[in-house]
Amino acid sequence: MKKALERAATHSGPRVVQQGAPGVPGAVSTQRGKVVTVASPKGGVGKTTVSTNLAVGLAQRLPQSTVLVDLDVHFGDVGSALNITAEYSLPDMAHGPAASDPLALKSYLFQHQTGLYVVPGSESPAAADAVTSKDVVNLLDTLAGQFKYVVVDTAPGLSEHTLAVLDQTDILVLVTSLDVPGVRGLRKELDTLRDIGLMVESRSVVLNFMHPSRGISVADVEASIGRKVDFQIPQSNSVPISVNQGIPLLQAGSRDPVAKQLKALVEVVDAGEKAGAKGRRFLDFGHRKEAQQ
Repeated sequence: MKKALERAATHSGPRVVQQGAPGVPGAVSTQRGKVVTVASPKGGVGKTTVSTNLAVGLAQRLPQSTVLVDLDVHFGDVGSALNITAEYSLPDMAHGPAASDPLALKSYLFQHQTGLYVVPGSESPAAADAVTSKDVVNLLDTLAGQFKYVVVDTAPGLSEHTLAVLDQTDILVLVTSLDVPGVRGLRKELDTLRDIGLMVESRSVVLNFMHPSRGISVADVEASIGRKVDFQIPQSNSVPISVNQGIPLLQAGSRDPVAKQLKALVEVVDAGEKAGAKGRRFLDFGHRKEAQQ
């Protein structure tokens, strides 16, 4: 604990928001930040691309407001997607003083050049195995007391860690690709979340890799999942270039149609309940509390 406090004291400037005031450095408030979870039923659908751009976009809107957590504990790619090499990773922050002490946490977080704070995934599978769902919940609780937005990039499917995060989630972003396995997986995931009472009130569906040549229409997808698709991200060569360079499209200021849809997602998440009240095509409200009773 002493060493952690010493490390925190040596860092100049407020690296995270002070004592329970999400997005407002130095202020005092009891308001808890929003946990924004990005999930998908299967891998390879662009979930991490959506997560990193969403987090960067939120961070650009309000300095020191957002932290991105890589919760794909074994195969997370957030560090690669942001082109960063951090000293500390998820296991370091999930255990010890950083998990519950905001002051100690300052010295563990990596600050990206966009102003986004990052909790990178583990480089060691053995270390990742030691991170429990309880550890994750405790860490998210601490982060939500310090930031306006805690964006979580989860592993594909509904792992124990992902289910623990969903129980803490305020805004859910579900990502799938325009193909039969992806759409069927999303339908099953929606049904499962509804059955177990974890259908978050505020949620958006992002359909990735849109292209006429894929042989499936948006109407087909909507008929299968039983709800509207909120964001349609087209297939574009700019995405793999962005990923390979480690520079998110919103960081680069891209005007690509993909960036336009990602900006719209950022706007909806940042607008919160007000956006949901004005336009139900973006946010679909369920009854999470009733389902848990």
